[in-house]
Amino acid sequence: MNTKKEMFQLIVNADDFGRHPLINRAVAECVERGCLRSATLMPGGKAFDDAVDTALAHPELGVGIHFTLVNGYPVRPPEDIPSLVTEAGVFYDDYIHFVKRYLTGKVRMEDVRRELAAQAEKMAQTGLSLTHVDSHQHMHVLPGIFDAVLDAAAAIHIDAVRIPRTPLFAGASGSLGQLVGRAGLASLAQIAGAEAKRRGFRTPNHFAGIVAGEAVHEGHFRHIIETLKPGVTEVMMHPGTDTAVLKRDCRWEHDFEAERDAILSSDMAELLKEKQVEIINFRDLK
Repeated sequence: MNTKKEMFQLIVNADDFGRHPLINRAVAECVERGCLRSATLMPGGKAFDDAVDTALAHPELGVGIHFTLVNGYPVRPPEDIPSLVTEAGVFYDDYIHFVKRYLTGKVRMEDVRRELAAQAEKMAQTGLSLTHVDSHQHMHVLPGIFDAVLDAAAAIHIDAVRIPRTPLFAGASGSLGQLVGRAGLASLAQIAGAEAKRRGFRTPNHFAGIVAGEAVHEGHFRHIIETLKPGVTEVMMHPGTDTAVLKRDCRWEHDFEAERDAILSSDMAELLKEKQVEIINFRDLK
């Protein structure tokens, strides 16, 4: 039996909860029949209310905030946060465009803080016992924005945060662009992790989940489980129940069903049992 020092704990987190009813349906299914015990809810998601109802019906699910500054809808009126939104009143769809605007001073930090505070307050009003924070497309690890995210979290008494220490060679794609992107994210995550620790925020020890749109299919999930390091590993997932509809509605070329199937796999359940891996959520972080 594993000693305390050798404990292996796994947080399987469903991102984009509240974005679409078919994502909410997959979250419910993966809690009831699989190893999902954590999800992060998009405050501006079109299926927000349905996601809250789903979470309230599944108290074993730890729910956090999926802070959103790109590719989604704001909580504040667009006129209150003009540097964050397009003429249509929505967030810029492309995170690269957002980062360029941010680095050139076109994004005002007062707008960022105003919007993040509104998203946090909307989540606090749900009645859910909130467990942690992360963000859509990892925007929370940008310097400056990370401090604003921690402030918004602390204001509603959340003290746990995702640190996306992504492996450089994760996934099938080895394009130069993806390698550069992962290297950049890893560097930002290292800085963010140190700041989170300094401010007393709890974080998992390790992070997994494919960056740049590839799916954590069953084979990749098996590899993650078989190569777990001692401590707590968070796996970022995006499950859904109908890939064709979700590709169309979310405008994202992602295999949502593959990730749902990996979470629901009986083979993965047996492997987790065999490896004596404890399934937890951010509420259980020491």
